[in-house]
Amino acid sequence: MKTAKLDEMIKGWFVGNFEPTLLKTNDVEVAVKSYKKGDYEGRHYHKIATEITVIITGKVKMNGVEYNAGDIVVMEPGESTDFECLKDWTTNVVVKYPGANNDKYLGEIQ
Repeated sequence: MKTAKLDEMIKGWFVGNFEPTLLKTNDVEVAVKSYKKGDYEGRHYHKIATEITVIITGKVKMNGVEYNAGDIVVMEPGESTDFECLKDWTTNVVVKYPGANNDKYLGEIQ
């Protein structure tokens, strides 16, 4: 049995082809990410991976649309989004499929 602490992982990512990880794989990447109100990530997209974001607690805005706990947002390859946390103690689960190293591009798709 393996054990770890989420705060020992980089930005909440605990499954994927990076270090540290609990399961080293290129098949998928999984993270649990926590945010405070006002945290912001600039617009980005993926050429290969589909990114699924599940809002567990709190409230966020992606592409100008507000999402609450229980909402699931699927970003297909070539779609871009930004991210803003609207409520303290927001927690998301993020799944990227397939796991694709260096597949995060800033801005709109070119």
